[in-house]
Amino acid sequence: MVQAGRAGQGRRRLTARDWADAALAAIGERGLAAVAVEPLAARLGATKGSFYWHFTNRDALIEAALARWEEISTEEIITAMEAEPDPEKRLRSLFAEVTASAAEDPLEVSLLATADHPQVAAVLKRVTERRVGYVAHLFEEYGFPPDEARQRGLLAYTSYLGHTQLSHAVPQTLPVGAQRSDYLAYVMDTLLRRA
Repeated sequence: MVQAGRAGQGRRRLTARDWADAALAAIGERGLAAVAVEPLAARLGATKGSFYWHFTNRDALIEAALARWEEISTEEIITAMEAEPDPEKRLRSLFAEVTASAAEDPLEVSLLATADHPQVAAVLKRVTERRVGYVAHLFEEYGFPPDEARQRGLLAYTSYLGHTQLSHAVPQTLPVGAQRSDYLAYVMDTLLRRA
């Protein structure tokens, strides 16, 4: 983000990505209604003119922010996971990383709370299909037949979403420290168990 400073000093030209990232931060803090040009401009130390240089309207900013969220929270994570050749290690690492990240950032919970918004609904549908498909692919690589791999992928994803919701709504119900590691291992052991 750009730090506000004296005119012409220490400022850089804002990009559309800066605006999208600021919109995502606002959504995470106060929901979709927090995406408003003037407060975001103040947050960025910019003018409304900077906003209109990059976007025609608020909906265009929301679309860019949601695309950025999809990129960061799905595609970049999948790309990073692909460095590990072992599907079991990928599954365990993925589940541990995404549950930890979601517990720290309320953005996903905020987006799920506005799932009836047409733009949010569209990206949630794409992201859910991509994530479940990727996890199902990992279960298939692990040796499960396609239909069973898909069911396990969906079950893993619903477990993640439940964990995410609890981490923000009633975090004290979730284990911490070594107990958290044991719990996550138990979840994955259960999902990887063959009948």
